Amino acid sequence: MAAEWDSGSEAGPTGDWPPAAAAAASPVKGKAAPPESDAGASASGSSEAKVDDGNIQEAESSLREGLSLNYEEARALLGRLEYQRGNLEAALRVFDGIDLQAAIQRFQPSLSEKPLSKRSNKLRSDSSKSGSQHAASLVLEAIYLKSMSLQKLGKAMEAAKQCKSVLDAVESIFQCGIPGVMVEQKLQETVSKSVELLPELWKQAGAYQEALTSYRRALLSQWNLDDECCTRIQKRFAVFLLYGGVEVAPPSLASQTEGSFVPRNNLEEAILLLMILLKKFFLGKTHWDPSVMEHLTFALSLCGQTSILAKHLEEVLPGIYPRTERWYSLALCYFAASHNEAAINLLKKCLNKNESPNDLMALLLAAKICSSNYLLSSEGVEYAKRAVKDAESSDGHLKSVALHFLGSCLAKKSKAVSSDHQRSLLQTEALKSLNEAISLDRHNPELIFDLGIEYAEQRNMHAALKCAKEFIDATGGSVSKGWRLLSLVLSAQQRYSEAEVVTDAALDETAKWEQGTLLRIKAKLKVAQSLPMEAVEAYRTLLALVQAQRKAYGSAKNGTEDVENKVSEFEVWQGLANLYSSLSYWRDAEICLQKAKTLKTYSATTLHAEGNIYEMQEKIQDALAAYFNALSTEVEHVPSKVSIGALLSKQGPKFHPVARCFLSDALRLEPTNRMAWFYLGKVHKHDGRLADAADCFQAASMLEDSDPVESFRSL
Repeated sequence: MAAEWDSGSEAGPTGDWPPAAAAAASPVKGKAAPPESDAGASASGSSEAKVDDGNIQEAESSLREGLSLNYEEARALLGRLEYQRGNLEAALRVFDGIDLQAAIQRFQPSLSEKPLSKRSNKLRSDSSKSGSQHAASLVLEAIYLKSMSLQKLGKAMEAAKQCKSVLDAVESIFQCGIPGVMVEQKLQETVSKSVELLPELWKQAGAYQEALTSYRRALLSQWNLDDECCTRIQKRFAVFLLYGGVEVAPPSLASQTEGSFVPRNNLEEAILLLMILLKKFFLGKTHWDPSVMEHLTFALSLCGQTSILAKHLEEVLPGIYPRTERWYSLALCYFAASHNEAAINLLKKCLNKNESPNDLMALLLAAKICSSNYLLSSEGVEYAKRAVKDAESSDGHLKSVALHFLGSCLAKKSKAVSSDHQRSLLQTEALKSLNEAISLDRHNPELIFDLGIEYAEQRNMHAALKCAKEFIDATGGSVSKGWRLLSLVLSAQQRYSEAEVVTDAALDETAKWEQGTLLRIKAKLKVAQSLPMEAVEAYRTLLALVQAQRKAYGSAKNGTEDVENKVSEFEVWQGLANLYSSLSYWRDAEICLQKAKTLKTYSATTLHAEGNIYEMQEKIQDALAAYFNALSTEVEHVPSKVSIGALLSKQGPKFHPVARCFLSDALRLEPTNRMAWFYLGKVHKHDGRLADAADCFQAASMLEDSDPVESFRSL
């Protein structure tokens, strides 16, 4: 900042100083300036000797007599010369003698009066205004330089007060704002630099509320700032709001036009400013600044609005980002917004053989997306294997991540194959990859958790229990899903009372809004312990929580029900309906089922529960119709396939082939479904295949001994 003023202030305040007068006005004792020297040389000569308390008055008097300047203007000139020489303390002593308020009163009438109608008077008025503006510019510049001197001397608070006095003076002189025309350039420069400097001074002084006020004053008042200056202020304000660590009050409604958006907090105000900056760039009003997009990325990621970020990335003009970089950034945005299909399509473009087929980060993201969908699991295995190969030469962490995703994709793929032998091979490979990943990154909590899930789904409960405890230790018990995994593993070991103790401990350590899934597990544990009324009470508590969340945050958006720690109201009514039907409370079950239907009209789960009620009431045809309706809604709904197979197995030998088909298909989708194994064993027994029946019954018995109260897939 000082360098800018040095370069802009080498010449005197006007271009027509009389050289002789300037020489005569030199306050320096000794050699006089040569008469042929110009104003700049005269000013330089007059500043060779340091001004001290003894000669300030003499220097000021000489300048006033030689250049017809008043007291404040003469001191402003002397102070500027000392500032340019780097004599900050001497400059301050000179500036201290300037009475800013007196100068304002003197300049205000001529600067604010309306021009007269007659041409001669108008010309005289314009001339008077020009002189007054020059004088005002000189004095205001002096106070600005005084503020700069104080800042350099480490007196930020005093500097801020002096800088604020400059802006107060400008507002007093130009009560309707600085006009866009007929304002001296030097005066406008002083105002612009003061407006830009003041918030920074308040921040240096630790006065953050004053800094906030100054930023808003800079952007809301009429300072006639150019686009570049305004852009710098907006960017610094946005950075202050994002990273300043101070929660500020929202802008006053009095400063907003009717119908305009009023931000409610720091984050919203920062996002608004950054979007304005991007719009300026798109309109060509300012140059491109990549840090603006980086700050906007951070801000929108904080509030989960990555789809909006994707829109802004798409609007950035071609040539600014390499296209593969843009595709990868867009894929990240869409993945964070749960738009996995759009994300994977963009990543396929990135990983095309003609683009960046070995981009490790794109391969890892593609593998991660595929690991959450068994339909994409085969494709994910290929991405993960390529990532493992590319990560061989990099650090162990990235290789561990690649192996982690490879294990997850293999585990997902094992659920999609029909062959038991192939499924077993894939599960073995999945465990091998996950264990190899953990050997490279021993303390990665997510890796430990996924390994525990895989062990649990393969019914190795001892290893799963160990992983669950390690995860809780690694996270300090602060992550709810670790407690849920531990509780489900204990329930699979038939240790229901211990599982309930774990669940209660987790509820004590968990925030109120995050207790939904734990309460759901607690209700199912009560059912498993044959405590139906206590289970009903747990469901009622869960229902109250879910309804309170809905009232507090409004209707759930698409996909919200699948978010971790969230339970939908539909699930609660469905659970109550199943519980009441198991107790033969048909009226209560129907009421709960109707409540569930009002929330989700076409649901395989609801239709299956309806069929279950009909079956318990021995309305076989109605039950079968409900089960088939459930399958027409969700083709791969395993409980409906099992229920159809079970019902048909009881209808006589001619229905056994169809029953066997439904049950086998259910086991293809869910190999650990013990009821499917049990009813398939009954079909084999009725058909005389006793060895096959024995195998099925044995599988059902083993699974019953390790069946959790809730599927591990819910984690």
